[in-house]
Amino acid sequence: MEQEEKGEGEDAGLFVDLDFPADDLALFSDSSTPIAKLKGSITWLRPQDICQSPAFFPEDISLGYAKQGLLGDCWLLCACTHLLQNKHLFNKVIPPDQPLWGDCDYKGFFHFNFWQFGHWKDVIIDDLLPCVNSKLCFSRCLSPTAFWVALLEKAYAKLHGSYERLWAGQVSEAFVDLTGGLAERWSLGNFGSEEENIKHDTDLVMRRTSGCSLVKSVKDNCILSCSTQSRPTVEGTTEPGQYHALNVLEWLEVNTVFGHKVHLLRIRNPWGRCCWDGSWVEGGQGWSSLDPVCAMDLQARISQGEFWLDEEEFVSMFDDVTAGYEINVNGHLKSIYSGNMLIHSHQLAGEWIKGYSAGGSRNSNSYGTNPKYWLKVSERGEVLVSLLQHKEKKRIDKSTQMPFKDLRIIHNQLYQAIALHIWKVEKRRFNLRRVLNKAPITSTHCHAYDREVVIHQELESGYYLVIPSTYQPEAEAHYLIRVFSSSSISLSALKSPALSLPVGDWEDTYFQGAWVEGSTAGGSRNFQSHWSNPRFLFSVCDDAIKTPGVNVQISLHQTHPKKELHPIGFHIYEAKDGVFRSKSPQDDEPVASCIPHSYNQVVSVSCHLSPGVYTIVPSTFEPDCPGKFTLCISHRVHRKVVKCQETLGRTIQEVCLSVNVELNFLCTNYVL
Repeated sequence: MEQEEKGEGEDAGLFVDLDFPADDLALFSDSSTPIAKLKGSITWLRPQDICQSPAFFPEDISLGYAKQGLLGDCWLLCACTHLLQNKHLFNKVIPPDQPLWGDCDYKGFFHFNFWQFGHWKDVIIDDLLPCVNSKLCFSRCLSPTAFWVALLEKAYAKLHGSYERLWAGQVSEAFVDLTGGLAERWSLGNFGSEEENIKHDTDLVMRRTSGCSLVKSVKDNCILSCSTQSRPTVEGTTEPGQYHALNVLEWLEVNTVFGHKVHLLRIRNPWGRCCWDGSWVEGGQGWSSLDPVCAMDLQARISQGEFWLDEEEFVSMFDDVTAGYEINVNGHLKSIYSGNMLIHSHQLAGEWIKGYSAGGSRNSNSYGTNPKYWLKVSERGEVLVSLLQHKEKKRIDKSTQMPFKDLRIIHNQLYQAIALHIWKVEKRRFNLRRVLNKAPITSTHCHAYDREVVIHQELESGYYLVIPSTYQPEAEAHYLIRVFSSSSISLSALKSPALSLPVGDWEDTYFQGAWVEGSTAGGSRNFQSHWSNPRFLFSVCDDAIKTPGVNVQISLHQTHPKKELHPIGFHIYEAKDGVFRSKSPQDDEPVASCIPHSYNQVVSVSCHLSPGVYTIVPSTFEPDCPGKFTLCISHRVHRKVVKCQETLGRTIQEVCLSVNVELNFLCTNYVL
């Protein structure tokens, strides 16, 4: 926790936050957004200097909603709306009983909590707020004397580094930061270019209708917001209508006087005013189709900034929808698909490391080096798996200022394109390369430049292999894997990374063995007892003739803990006629060796072996050193395998024999 007093201001010792000072350092990061024009015109005032009787929250809850100012952070304000509907989350984000203006123990600072990468983080701010002409210039409450929105916005800006970093974002990100839960985003339209949409108007309508049906099926179990990415929200206006997010407060089915049913949605605009002139605005022709009592009741629900529209208007007006998962007082997620509580959860942090575990997509031969996780499901149930990556600010090239119209490119520079794949395995010991040559049982649609991607699936009991990946090999990032389930689950990381193998298709064979003192712990070739070590026969087929270069890799893994390791190694001998006849160290020379013996958990050697039969003799350096070991023989094979053909920004095709499964790429858009 930060210190609560870092300096003294002019207000009788009130707290002044020197880590987030009331000046341009808190306002701007690179001056790439429209608020850069406010330089020199902003003053910083405390609430008691803005109005006579400031309050944290108004008595009338309808006046506590957020109203957007000059900052393009409607995505944050849409997430804030949910706090008004959930008292325990409101108190989680904003701890209650903090000293307010007029209290004797008021010191000019406030605490806020935001969920960050698996944990709640305490953020302390002073209450100096940016103003123009003595009025708040950024977000505020509908009530001019309530300040919870302005203070939360400042704390969130401090978390991000500046107010300007809040310009344009995803509702899903803010929702997760304010709840610690999950959110999913679905497109209501086509994923293609505008030219493609013009050519395929019928297909666009079908996609929008299908997307709306998906949202309608889950609307009762989630918190909804909607956004427009490509068109003004008010016909003929010059206001910044593009990339704008709004809240869906209600979704009702009502009967018309003609006996038909109509679906109506109550929408709230963070601008604090109506931005729609359709059939269901005040005085619109749609109301005449309803019973007058019903029409009056619905119109009476409208508060400042709210309006009704029907399903057809909704589909035509908005481009995508964000569905947030509700969370109960115990912190359990409610499934938006079934309404069931997902009472079991686990999370593990990890990272992709260049040259070690950054294997890239399934297009790459290095895919198997990506981090891998065991998911054990105790009984059939509903499972959510999410992959959340950490925002890497260092990836932005600050020497190049991007024009505001290209701001989405800057946001994409903060994230890698990521995806999740899951395979079902029969048991914990399996052939990794055989598994990866099969299509996964489920996966995210594709690699996408989103902070978080989510898989929802009904899973049978058993073991599952979960692999997170970036699209590009060698791309580094930190991430968090989270699993939520209706049944008991466990999540653990595989300890041993996959071995790096040359390009091609490889198959593994495993042997278990042990060195037993006085019996099979013969030691190295320095000792006559070497030939009492365990021996393992294997063959290299005629395909080796077709394979130039390395065609065999052999690894010896001892199971001792690191502090009790033996020096280990092995030799490979040719076994003529399939029988190994050597009786002494001088009888045959090895065709390959892994020496000198070394104190490592795993030792390995790669080589080219001609077709034939061979014997491996693993050993410790000295005799009578007991221990268990695993021997892995990887040999290159020639066969047709399942392949993944993925192009970033286009569809994925899982190619398995003659069956093609097309999945859509989800573009990332940001709302202001």
